[in-house]
Amino acid sequence: MNEIPVIMTFNEARAILKIGKNSMLDLIHNGYIDTFRVGNRWRTTRDALIEYLKGL
Repeated sequence: MNEIPVIMTFNEARAILKIGKNSMLDLIHNGYIDTFRVGNRWRTTRDALIEYLKGL
């Protein structure tokens, strides 16, 4: 897990989860993955992805 960045972009998170753009947006908008914005760009954390994966 240490090779995963602590903070990652929308596309980096998608690549790790191996999902498409619309699926990632659904997860964000439905609150399954905690995210934040830097300007107009989505960011998420490694911990947020781990929490999401634990819930599957």
